[in-house]
Amino acid sequence: MHRKPFAVLVMAVGLLMVAGPMSAHHSPSLYDKQHPIKLTGTVTEFRFINPHVQIHFEVKDENGNVVKWIAHTSPPSKMYRRGWNRNILTPGDQITVTGGPDKNGRKNMRLLKLVGPRGLEYTEV
Repeated sequence: MHRKPFAVLVMAVGLLMVAGPMSAHHSPSLYDKQHPIKLTGTVTEFRFINPHVQIHFEVKDENGNVVKWIAHTSPPSKMYRRGWNRNILTPGDQITVTGGPDKNGRKNMRLLKLVGPRGLEYTEV
């Protein structure tokens, strides 16, 4: 008789342990949307994957050094509904992105706007 309450307790604790990291991952507080930055660079990789589409690109800094960045967008399902697919960007494409930079200084951003090749324009809503 005492096994069922214990099993429920163990399951509840397990779910709570998983819920914390999941909510932190989707938290918009990772990025500084109040102070967006604008970068122009070259796409090195385009990942149309869950949980968020990723655009890997390289930018030259003020000293001419190549810096690797990653722009995170919405999930593929949302991007697909907005006309995107896995072939919309290819390595070598020139892009200009505006986004909220990672508050921890990593070279990641939450994409707010993209201007790309072939008339591609995207603004996050």
